[in-house]
Amino acid sequence: MYQEYKRILVPIDGSDEAEKAFQKAVQAALRNEGILDIAHVIDTRTMQTGDKYDTRYTIELVEQAKQLLADYEAFAKEHGVKEVYTHLEFGLPKQTIAHDLSESCGCELIMMGATGLSTLERIVMGSVSAYVIRNAPCDVLIVRTDLENQ
Repeated sequence: MYQEYKRILVPIDGSDEAEKAFQKAVQAALRNEGILDIAHVIDTRTMQTGDKYDTRYTIELVEQAKQLLADYEAFAKEHGVKEVYTHLEFGLPKQTIAHDLSESCGCELIMMGATGLSTLERIVMGSVSAYVIRNAPCDVLIVRTDLENQ
């Protein structure tokens, strides 16, 4: 049986892995005449510093994220995806993707890149993709290769 996913969520963070997932999500949305939700989660742990927190850092993060989302949205629309929505969220990426975004978007599939974390980071923080696979209420596809499967 052929599965048609009509609503696809693709989290992006500017990494090569996320780019590969995005490219494949665009193709899947086109094939299924589906809706593409592009999301970026600003990790609030990066904002937990000592007494003095420079709000310029947050403003810069938000501006960079907005530009990243705008670029990805433009690309998807230029390549024929008719319905594209962007989401900028704050929180823990793995929880925000698996719970908040997946439910608020009503997505049927999350396509995301394989993590680039080191072994130590995975042990301490846990892999975002592993958490999403275990906890998302929908199907999850982890992308490791580009459009040519390289």
